[in-house]
Amino acid sequence: MSTDLIVRFAGEGGQGQVTAAEGLAEAAARVGYHVQTYATYPSQIKGGPTWAQTRISTEPILHDGDALDVLVVLNREAYEDHIGELRDGGVLVYNAEDFELESNGNAIGLAVDELARSTGNPRAANMVVIGAVAALGGMPPDYFEDFITVRFTRGRPNDEQIITANIQALGLGFEEVTKTGFKVADLDDPPEETQPRVVIKGNDALSLGAITAGLDVFVGYPISPATTILVFMEGNLHGEDKAVVQASSEIESISTIIGAGYAGKKAMTSTAGPGFSLMGEGLGFAWMAEIPCVVVDVQRGGPATGLPTKTEQSDLLTCLNPGHGDMRLPVIAPGTVEECYKAGIMALNWAERYQGPVILLTEMQIAERAQDIVRPDPTAWTIENRVVSDGSVGNRRYAGETMSPFPVPGGPGAYVANASEHDEQGDTVHQPHTHLPMTRRRFGKLELLEENDYEADNNGASVAVMPWGGAKGTTRAAYDQLRAAGVDIGWYYTMYLNPLPAALLEELRSKELVIVPELNYLGQFSGWLRQLGVNAESVTQITGLPFKVSDLVTRVGARTGAERLATV
Repeated sequence: MSTDLIVRFAGEGGQGQVTAAEGLAEAAARVGYHVQTYATYPSQIKGGPTWAQTRISTEPILHDGDALDVLVVLNREAYEDHIGELRDGGVLVYNAEDFELESNGNAIGLAVDELARSTGNPRAANMVVIGAVAALGGMPPDYFEDFITVRFTRGRPNDEQIITANIQALGLGFEEVTKTGFKVADLDDPPEETQPRVVIKGNDALSLGAITAGLDVFVGYPISPATTILVFMEGNLHGEDKAVVQASSEIESISTIIGAGYAGKKAMTSTAGPGFSLMGEGLGFAWMAEIPCVVVDVQRGGPATGLPTKTEQSDLLTCLNPGHGDMRLPVIAPGTVEECYKAGIMALNWAERYQGPVILLTEMQIAERAQDIVRPDPTAWTIENRVVSDGSVGNRRYAGETMSPFPVPGGPGAYVANASEHDEQGDTVHQPHTHLPMTRRRFGKLELLEENDYEADNNGASVAVMPWGGAKGTTRAAYDQLRAAGVDIGWYYTMYLNPLPAALLEELRSKELVIVPELNYLGQFSGWLRQLGVNAESVTQITGLPFKVSDLVTRVGARTGAERLATV
């Protein structure tokens, strides 16, 4: 018996690898297993090397997995690229209609398309391979039949025919593998959960969080990997005085949400690195004029067009200061799908609380990861709204050292929302006696956002590891292995990157070394920590793919002087 099954589907774009991986995950989750997916593909409509991975477990999942239990390849190129990641004892399933192997060994050749056509539905090939995987993992076909029925019941005249064909295709894949006698291991029965769970992707989760926080206006321009946020909002942000707009450019997006924020609305946009660069001047405007808004930056490989469908963590420094001059924006960077929901809420809360722009910084590996999480409870959150002017301070919009009531147009307290340096009522003044206090005011407002929300497993160690964003899960798994092997190391984590929780920063400054795993070349977060007085060093990777736990165990272990753990 086994608690874990890791499966990869690889081939050319358009062959259904992502659909198969997500379908396997959804079906397994329906019967109670924990699941997580990861997919990577080229930036073209069809073709190019594409693969998707599903992990199924009886335990909560931190990462998508290292060595593969099952590898499904649909062409020879995929076989050659991925066979090295199949663990000893793992099983290869290959498309025998595309190529043959001289020695089968632990390999099973399936005529996938032929089996699908025999059901009368050639599009059921994905169900053939899911059936094959189910047999290798000891999961009975009836685990998947309810999933198929729900998935293909869409009110069409031929729904029943489609459902029957897909169930038949599932059975054919299962039978073909059962005949071979191959098996990886039987998965343990799924756990009994006391809380309802849902399978959701990171972009959808943060969108739900923003809607929970009272989002009024969403404006977006399509760009990978942020487009699904726009699509989700178009389908779900409904109601009186709610608006979703597809803009003609990122400049239009940032300008429109600034206008919406000025009008008293909670407003958000989403983009990726190239679009975020175009928003720099607009974000500077929102910082100077103190207008609440949220920008989601879903990181991908860069710079320029870079790696538009790969994952990276290389926009942090840009997000901290996206415009020219003295500014430093609040940044929230969730590390899990579950945290994406929380981040969607907190980004809007922060924007309202300090009356300014907030960056919600995520990345491709989380945005498109499907994972089971506890069903979010919208009633469990405190939703913050801005303090609106009642006219008691007249038109002195920018009075005070940190924040003052917000005059909504049409209400009391008329003022000028000025991107030039200005006095308390917004009139342009370019004198030193105005620029100094106003700059202090804008930076001072960041103190309103300090949360006491972070993870700490200190252990009294002088060396600690602290990931950020999507590196969280793999780093936590590596940390757990290092601790189990006796390495003296601590753990810290927060999704609040600026401002960092004050108590966390104090603890980090006391460490001899803080090791930061991050997916960029420059070591951006460790550089930021060093500016804050922390002795931090990065462990970096720029492959366009997430870390592997085994690599982090070796590399983080070496930084602690634990070279002997290279094979942990």
